[in-house]
Amino acid sequence: MHHSSGEPHMIYCQTRRGAAVAAFLTGCALSSAATAQDWPTGPVHIFVGFPAGSSPDTIARIVADPLAEALGQPVVVENRPGAGGVIGVQQMLARGGDSFGITINGPLTTAQRLIPDLGYDPMADIAPVGLIATSPLVLAVGADFPADDLAGFIDAAAEPEAISYGSVGEGSGAHLTAELFASAAGIQLFHIPFQSYAEVTTSILGGEIDSGFMAPSAALPQVEAGTMKMLGVTSAEPFAQVPDVPVIAGTAGLPGDFRAELWNAFIAPAGTDPAVIERLNAELNTILADNEVRDRLLAMGWQAQPGTPAGLAQRIEDDTALWGGVIDTVQAAE
Repeated sequence: MHHSSGEPHMIYCQTRRGAAVAAFLTGCALSSAATAQDWPTGPVHIFVGFPAGSSPDTIARIVADPLAEALGQPVVVENRPGAGGVIGVQQMLARGGDSFGITINGPLTTAQRLIPDLGYDPMADIAPVGLIATSPLVLAVGADFPADDLAGFIDAAAEPEAISYGSVGEGSGAHLTAELFASAAGIQLFHIPFQSYAEVTTSILGGEIDSGFMAPSAALPQVEAGTMKMLGVTSAEPFAQVPDVPVIAGTAGLPGDFRAELWNAFIAPAGTDPAVIERLNAELNTILADNEVRDRLLAMGWQAQPGTPAGLAQRIEDDTALWGGVIDTVQAAE
């Protein structure tokens, strides 16, 4: 009898303990949710690794105003330009507190390979909040280039380095995209680095170089003036700013999964309260669903891309592998 009477007591203890644990966990969830609702109690700082007036800065300011309204606290954009956006990420991590970042893809995907003393590990030190917007590049050539489509361009590049292209510097998105394209198309292009898209454009117009991968907005004025043409776009689907330009993926023998996009994303230091990340992600997605915001981004050449923290983490992982492979190929050729 003694044995059986002990069992209910044991179960009762476990149930009480289970209830206590459940209550504790619920309490944690509630306090976490409460902190996210009460948060922030002061100004929020967003670090941008580019100067005022640059596209990441403009995107940050488009997001900052409605975010400040939603959070009920000032959102301060802190410009810390340098090293292709890396300084902004470093400063965000150094400041701590309510510090966040809006950055292009480079500091999270290629910087580790290109900058020896980066000082942070994108996978370990960064908590993704969400993608903001993506932008493809277009393959642009002069109006008198002998081919009008991708197949013709690839034919013209049959001899190694017969066709030259300009980029905005070694390791830039324009450079790596051109090399990814050349590798996928089975051709070798001749690379000439410049300082800016304006210089690349001028050199194409002057006939000094044949082509360049550039932001659609950099090529559009020339295309409208009849001095340049766009042969393909690097996004997975047609891009709203240049809807008539064919997608490179699946064209002229290129793989159907070809994609090369620049992106801007909202990030936080690792260790940020997950409830705060969730709140920021929800507010960000609400902002990106606004038609006026979407139109402002598109006018700059960016497509709004609401998503999840996990989606951004996956994009960082995929692009780190993709561009790491291209960097390996380029370095092996040098």
